[in-house]
Order: sequence, then structure tokens, then C-alpha cells
Amino acid sequence: MTLRADARRNRDLLVAAATGVVAEEGPEASLNEIARRAGVGPGTLYRHFPTRDALLAAVFEGRLSRLCEQAEELSASAPPGEALVAWLRLLTVHAMTDKGLGARMMLPTSAASVDCWAMLRAAADGLLKPAQESGHLRPDVDFTDLVELTAGIAQSAPDPARAHRLLTLTLDGLRIPPARA
Repeated sequence: MTLRADARRNRDLLVAAATGVVAEEGPEASLNEIARRAGVGPGTLYRHFPTRDALLAAVFEGRLSRLCEQAEELSASAPPGEALVAWLRLLTVHAMTDKGLGARMMLPTSAASVDCWAMLRAAADGLLKPAQESGHLRPDVDFTDLVELTAGIAQSAPDPARAHRLLTLTLDGLRIPPARA
């Protein structure tokens, strides 16, 4: 069903407001606060998103789509090793920002209308395989390794600078060591 222009605008305002509020407060953020920041009433929020999970799914799907687009952009514009590192930095910041939203949306029972794991895997594979084939990354590293490492860093790092350092140290361990003379 196609939404009227005003309904589409309200939906977009709600998703934008929810993105900000969830980044600040996490997935249990106040729905009333989201409606207030969007400049609409709670009834409008519930007409567009009958459940909290439906709203959270819209927020997460938008953020995940952008992250996947960035993987494609990096793949097209940077050498394989650099593209992968840059995207893993974006993935770490993404995980730090979502305050548990990603874990909630990756569950099989989530309200997400897309397969979030498949989207993330496709984006990562588009960067992982070329980095391995070009000799920048160990061949035994897989998608799950990358997601678990970045998620662990995101959960343990108190700030982006610390996350950046931890990711750099981790990636150094995933590179193919230089040949010994």
C-alpha cells in the first residue's frame, strides 16, 4: 500500500526521531518521547508502528541498509584490505551506537522484515573475500569471526577512540604475517 505524502512524512519523522532516541537511550526508549521529538501524537506513532518492535525494526533496517551501502562504496573506491578495515570501523561504531538494538533485531523472533544476518553477511563477504584473495587477511577468518570481534569490541570499549585502538590491535592479529627471512 502506498502512503499519502503526509503519512509518509510522518513515518519518516518517526523513524528519524526513533533513531536518535534509541541511540541515546537504547531499545527501551520512551515511545512518547519518540512521538514528541517527531512532532506527532502517540496515536500517529501507533498507526504507523503498532508495536515497539515494528518501530525498532524500521530504525535498524535503515541503519543496516546504510552500513551495507557503505560496504559497496568502500569496495568500489579503496583497495581490498583498506576497504575491509574501514568498513569494520563503521561496523564497530554501528554496534556501539545501537545499544543492544542489533542483538534484538538479529533474533529469529524479531519484527525485522528483512533477513538482517543475510544483509550483513553479503556486505561483509563483498569485502572479506577480496581482502583474503589479495593477501591482506588470513584465509581462515570468516564472517562470524568479524561480527563477533567487532561486537565484543563495541560492548567493551568505553568510547570510539578506545574501540578504534582495540580494532586496530585485533586486525593486526588477523593479517597474514610477513614471510620470515
